[in-house]
Amino acid sequence: MAAVSGTAGRYRRPFLQLDRQTARKACLVQSIPVWDDPHNSDPAYTRSRLRHEGLPALEKCLGKGVVEALARTAQLSRDDADALDAWAADADRAVRDESGLLDCAKLYALPPAVRRRVLRRAVIAAGAPAGSLFARHIEEVDRLITGWRGQGAINLPGRVEARRQGGRLVVRQG
Repeated sequence: MAAVSGTAGRYRRPFLQLDRQTARKACLVQSIPVWDDPHNSDPAYTRSRLRHEGLPALEKCLGKGVVEALARTAQLSRDDADALDAWAADADRAVRDESGLLDCAKLYALPPAVRRRVLRRAVIAAGAPAGSLFARHIEEVDRLITGWRGQGAINLPGRVEARRQGGRLVVRQG
């Protein structure tokens, strides 16, 4: 699981690295009103239970510093994911033929993590809703590249279909 990104499109989160107490003190010094989101302490939400019950239990069991170590690991994972996403964006252009179809041999040559990101981008671009697309969907499409045995089209969310045709991967809404 990766950390929340400090940037997402036009949105920036400049205070993401600040802990609650530091942010609260900075606001008070600047006479900025502080508002506490009630959802942050509502046990109905998993993230709230994790913050108020799970993380303290980990610290009690494993000792101080667990939360900080998890945060560092999450940030490293975020950095890795960002690098893989950038690599996949470049690879996406490199594996397309002149008509824009994905070349299966070029896809096969990519590292699996990059290839799966390219496939996910292609499926979403064809109209599959990102929130309905799961790892199993991308794995099925990936088998059209890595385990080709003449299988038929893969039906995906959003009425998108992926099929291998003449050494190319065709991903389109059907």
